[in-house]
Amino acid sequence: MSYRPLPDYLTVENSQIQGLGLFAKETINKGVMIGKIHVPDPNQEGEYIRTPLGGFGNHSDEPNCSKILMEDGTWWIFANRDIIGGEELTWSYTLYEIT
Repeated sequence: MSYRPLPDYLTVENSQIQGLGLFAKETINKGVMIGKIHVPDPNQEGEYIRTPLGGFGNHSDEPNCSKILMEDGTWWIFANRDIIGGEELTWSYTLYEIT
């Protein structure tokens, strides 16, 4: 299996929020686990390394994705509602609260 930094159903495009953003190429159903956005930094306790998926996500006060902290210390995003093709994926920027 080869490494794929983004799921096939996502792409990176210019964002109206800021810079580049993640966009759905097709509908993503509510509850779908999309992928890891941060992993623990093995060199600095309590710090994180952003993944390619996490690097292109933009903040929203009304996000269509939510974060979840997994038992292994990684942060993942999942669709908190149906996301239609062409829509930008967003989440709340904080590693201290699950929103």
